[in-house]
Amino acid sequence: MNSHIFLGTFVVYVAAMIGFGWWISRHKRGNGDDFLLGGRSVPLFLTIGTTVATMVGTGSSMGAVGFGYANGWAGALYGIGGAVGVLLLALLFAPVRKLRFMTMSEELSYYVGANRLVRYLVAVLIYVACIGWLGAHILGGGLYLSWMADIDLTTARILVALGFGIYCVIGGYFAVVWTDTIQAVILFAGFLLMAVLALVEVGGFSGLTASMDAGAASFLGIGAIGGLPALSLAAVIAVGVLATPSFRQRIYSGESVASVRRSFVITGVLYLGFSIIPAIIGMATHALNPGLDNSNFAFPFLATEILPLGLGLLLLVAGLSATMSSASSDAIAGVSTLMRDLYVLATGHTPSARNVVRFSRIALVATIGLALAFALTSDNVITYITRMISTIMAGLLACALLGRFWPRYNWQGAVATLVSASATSLGIIANADWNAYWGNPSIPAVLASLTVGMVVSLLTPAPRTTPEQALAILDEERRRMEQAPEAALSEGQIAATGR
Repeated sequence: MNSHIFLGTFVVYVAAMIGFGWWISRHKRGNGDDFLLGGRSVPLFLTIGTTVATMVGTGSSMGAVGFGYANGWAGALYGIGGAVGVLLLALLFAPVRKLRFMTMSEELSYYVGANRLVRYLVAVLIYVACIGWLGAHILGGGLYLSWMADIDLTTARILVALGFGIYCVIGGYFAVVWTDTIQAVILFAGFLLMAVLALVEVGGFSGLTASMDAGAASFLGIGAIGGLPALSLAAVIAVGVLATPSFRQRIYSGESVASVRRSFVITGVLYLGFSIIPAIIGMATHALNPGLDNSNFAFPFLATEILPLGLGLLLLVAGLSATMSSASSDAIAGVSTLMRDLYVLATGHTPSARNVVRFSRIALVATIGLALAFALTSDNVITYITRMISTIMAGLLACALLGRFWPRYNWQGAVATLVSASATSLGIIANADWNAYWGNPSIPAVLASLTVGMVVSLLTPAPRTTPEQALAILDEERRRMEQAPEAALSEGQIAATGR
């Protein structure tokens, strides 16, 4: 009987988010900049709300709770890594807001003279990364909904994908940031309440660790998973935040550099405090039921089997908020890359202004469908996320760091950076001993790609295009997309601007 109530609550919640998203975005003008970046005028409180909601996603909620269930205080490593990542993002990359990029592939190509090979290679990787993140959110949300509503896993994943997909398609980015902000309040309140009630249920902190081995109860669970794997887990999450396109989109859409930086600092501090919550929930669930077959079910087990129905419903909404808020952000980021970069690669020109919103909605449906297909092939959230970040995103971070802070970096170095990161990650994943030693490939992938990128750049000619020329190339292409469809330039005209 309760499963029907949980499923009904999910449907009502999703309907409310869809209605709210439509209502809040109904007065936007409807051009490409509005639909994909909220008109680049997202105020401070919405930037904080949407960033917090995106940070507290599937991995840092359900995945980290499951990791805490299996490894004790190590469940806090996910939040610590995320907090470090967003604080570094504020320090290192908030100033790129003034350059008015639309996608991360624009940004990384700008660093190497607006090189088209780099831009399109990065665009492909970013689009794959967005699909990967989306798949992780659908995977986690589906596991959660399947348990709570007592429906099969495939149906649950489809329902989760439809849930956030509909309000993304209807309202675009502006709907996403508003629904994210509402969901940030819900998920923070829900998770805090769940942690407090879980502690009460097991008799306080002493009961929390009573059934766990000494290693899991040690500082950050280092005794259970090892020092280097613990560092690697925090590092891979920090890499994910620093290189995830949806967080870059928060920079590009903010009101100003100062607004973006303040919102990221506030988010980092809040997230650092939040980091302990999933570990507490996971450990409490282990104390109450140490025999779960799948540690990813720790969160829904506590909500459905231990807590009263009313609180369980609140936590259902909190958990779904964590999944759907992050998923909607990654969907919009992926479509921005698809429309701004991959469309140009496929057709040779930018979409006309009158078609951007319609094409973006079609692209959203296709992107979410692809992510759903990938999500149907996996069932471990943390493994899925860490491997995807190490293989795809380590190179993006290295490329961004070298491009932003080393003027000698060139397009040959950028290509080498991206290739070496993926090759290093895949090599470590393929070797069980290496993977066990590192925990995940993030650290060696970043270090190898930084080294290879610098060496190749020094062995090849220095860049000839100035930053001003590179920015002019990107600005002209963006102007055509945002304004008149008749203004499309030929390849020769683009070359005349300085390439």
